[in-house]
Amino acid sequence: MKLHEALNIDLGEIDREIEQLVTRDKDVPKHSQLSSSILELIGSGGKRLRPLMVIVGSRFGRKTSGRRTIQLAAAAEFIHVASLVHDDIIDSAELRRGQPALHTKTGITSAVHIGNYMSARVIELLSKYTSDKDRYVHDLSAVATAQLCLGEYQQMELAYNYDISMEQYLEKSRNKTALLMATCLRVGALSSDSTEEVAKLLYAFGEALGMSFQIQDDLLDFTQSEAVLGKPAGSDLRHGQVTLPVLYALQDPALEAVIRKIGPDSTESEVAYVLELIKFSEALSRAEEISQDYLDQAASIIQQLSAYPAHVDLETLLQYFAARDR
Repeated sequence: MKLHEALNIDLGEIDREIEQLVTRDKDVPKHSQLSSSILELIGSGGKRLRPLMVIVGSRFGRKTSGRRTIQLAAAAEFIHVASLVHDDIIDSAELRRGQPALHTKTGITSAVHIGNYMSARVIELLSKYTSDKDRYVHDLSAVATAQLCLGEYQQMELAYNYDISMEQYLEKSRNKTALLMATCLRVGALSSDSTEEVAKLLYAFGEALGMSFQIQDDLLDFTQSEAVLGKPAGSDLRHGQVTLPVLYALQDPALEAVIRKIGPDSTESEVAYVLELIKFSEALSRAEEISQDYLDQAASIIQQLSAYPAHVDLETLLQYFAARDR
């Protein structure tokens, strides 16, 4: 069973709302490269994790969620997809979900403008909520304009920096992945008039899931094939991303010297050799332990929300994220 089915969420309704963010913009010609590129991106797949989190969060409120919640869910996906466009450019990635990345089809300049438009469109949409009661909505635009961009910049700035600290890695992961997931749950909850206390707990739950998700993404780079990943295996290491498995591997004197030799001009065979060394070291299991720690944190938060019927949806999310560990 797919995640949206397990959560009893109509994904079609969310997808239609996402598409309307483009089709309802009168300043975007219907058959323009901008319009067609975004609609193609939206239609290329994805599990819609962030919109689903908005809907789940709304089930903890004192009101029934409505159109506003669906709009927020659509905005969350728009933010996420825009960040992927920028990520692929920064990483010089040629594939996304097994298909050519946007910038390989439109050129880098056009792709940058498309990603920028998507972020700006979200801010335009969310600016319509202007009352003090709706101020929480702007958390999404803050993530779009600040934290995600900061995470992308940190990723670029720290490339091939084998001296980064654990704190720097965690901060980058939080900005790049976890904060949007956390914000989706919180905003969803407040959109249906939840208490601030519940919204804070949901935020912490989403942040813990997001951190585990990012660590698992880092691990997949070592454990999965290109066919599964939709991009070449080992892409993070090739592009100088010092992920958690690499950080742990660097603590092994036998591995540190060869890892530090990897740079922008390293050959495929040199990268493949280091990948194999890390893959069969203790680094992966140590990273998995940290991922599990975050999942355990999320599980403890569910217990604090057990009085709410929707806590079963949090269990479903937790099980989904935990399945990535296996």
